[in-house]
Amino acid sequence: MSETVYDRDGNLIAFTDERWEHIIEFHEEMQEYREHVLTTLRRGRRRQDPIDPTVYSYTHDFDDLEEGYTHVVVIVKFGFHETAQGTIGNNFVLTAYQKTLYGGN
Repeated sequence: MSETVYDRDGNLIAFTDERWEHIIEFHEEMQEYREHVLTTLRRGRRRQDPIDPTVYSYTHDFDDLEEGYTHVVVIVKFGFHETAQGTIGNNFVLTAYQKTLYGGN
């Protein structure tokens, strides 16, 4: 099921089935955590990539992740798409994974 969500700043982000399949293929620990990805997009802290300014990482802490992990990280590509009606946002999830972060990151 493909979904779109808004982040805390009002940016619309697409989360497609194709991206979910990619995530669980390469990050098996995410299999049961689809809702965590959506929550991370909606409520997570956003940071811009220092090398590619069109890429942002969203992080959010959870208490119920796989043992040893503290946060879900979701990577989003921001862009634009030209249509007959004008320029529209084309923001989409690239990947997501679990990570251990300390110190309020």
